[in-house]
Amino acid sequence: MTRNVMLDLAGIAIVSGLFVLSGAVFLPAEAWGSSHDLSEPLYYQDGSGKPSYSAAPKADENGQAYVPIYEDKPLAQPDRQASGSSASRTDSISSEGKILYYRNPMGLPDTSPTPKKDSMGMDYIAVYADEAGDDSGAVRISPAKIQTLGVRTELVKMRPVDRSTRVVGRVVVDEARVVTIDPRFEGWITKLFANTTGMLVKRGEPLFAVYSPEVALTEEEYLIAASAGGASAIGSGDMKSATLRKLKYMGIPDEEIFRLRRTGVANQEIIYRSPTSGTILEKNAIEGMRFNAGSSLFRIADLSSVWVLADVFEQDISAIRIGDPVRITIDAVDDRAISGEVSFIYPTVESATRTTKIRVIVPNADLLLRDQMYATVEVTSSEPGRDVLSLPTSAILDNGKEQVVLVDRGEGRFEPHSVEIGTRNGAYAEVLRGVERGDKVVVSANFLIDSESNLRAALKSFVAPDQEGNQP
Repeated sequence: MTRNVMLDLAGIAIVSGLFVLSGAVFLPAEAWGSSHDLSEPLYYQDGSGKPSYSAAPKADENGQAYVPIYEDKPLAQPDRQASGSSASRTDSISSEGKILYYRNPMGLPDTSPTPKKDSMGMDYIAVYADEAGDDSGAVRISPAKIQTLGVRTELVKMRPVDRSTRVVGRVVVDEARVVTIDPRFEGWITKLFANTTGMLVKRGEPLFAVYSPEVALTEEEYLIAASAGGASAIGSGDMKSATLRKLKYMGIPDEEIFRLRRTGVANQEIIYRSPTSGTILEKNAIEGMRFNAGSSLFRIADLSSVWVLADVFEQDISAIRIGDPVRITIDAVDDRAISGEVSFIYPTVESATRTTKIRVIVPNADLLLRDQMYATVEVTSSEPGRDVLSLPTSAILDNGKEQVVLVDRGEGRFEPHSVEIGTRNGAYAEVLRGVERGDKVVVSANFLIDSESNLRAALKSFVAPDQEGNQP
């Protein structure tokens, strides 16, 4: 076995004044001066290769001086193995440029002039001179980091942008499909056929029977006028017509009047039948009760078609037109999506909420939609043939004060631009100012680039590090 092989197995050798330790190479402190008389070291590292650094010359507990590290020399750092072993490897300082500082790996506004670890043991990330932002606020990223971050861009160009307004709505009964049963005379309910709220009834189905002395007397008057004849019958025709009109004015059903004229027999009970097919929403009738003229006894609604009323904020209502397509989602009905269109826009604004209602007619043949169910309403408004300057919505960064996009200027340089956004939908947004047609905006990893840019503010408030290279 040769001497070189034996030294390689031992892992330690002295060759031409170089110290070799586990694959990391260090020059003696006195040897650095010859080639670096005109440059200052970046920092000082423990001579044994331990992850201990200092911004100023220092000696360890054994009196061994820390080794100065220059920007063009290698840096020995321990390799964090999955097993937790103490083996180390050599990481070279990037040749992309001079290291300005080290930043927190989690994006926090914390920097250090020397390598360090955070509270979780993660190494701080080096920031090089060619990655730092300039006075314009731009940030420069190396090509390798751009690829690592997965940065993607899209062009700002003219395209049609449909405006999407998403609001909350509710299901209500179609007012045009509601009828009430309210007799125009006094009487008593002698028999109740429809005796349950929510009951489905068909058109012509009996609801209740009533007795009314007033109705019975009027029918008797008609029969007397109809039976009069000869000289005594002068004016009987007028009497018959008058009594028939009175029965109609009292709201007596046509079938009851027809029966009276056909049979010539006054009826003590009158049966009221449902004028429409639907669901009984209200039932105020009780068998045997007395009611007054105008009392609402039943309220029946046809629920095969319902309304969806949505509250739109006043600043958005100007973009909505009758006939605009609407997509309705009702969570209570298996998240079913219903297509429709705006049928009516109410002319008033609610003073408390500053909203205006819009109406959408929705079919409900299966009766799954119930009164007062909540719904999510999305109205799509568009102007045919109108193209606007637009960009992807994923490019927009909102910091609470303004909306910003990152414009790719090439060679790894990204400029933040404040923009004013107009109409938007799920994919694209109209841009009113801030960028120009043909600009390339970042649509992926833009928040990571923005965090890089925000570190410039941390540098301006940087406090001189202590002897160990850590910020106080």
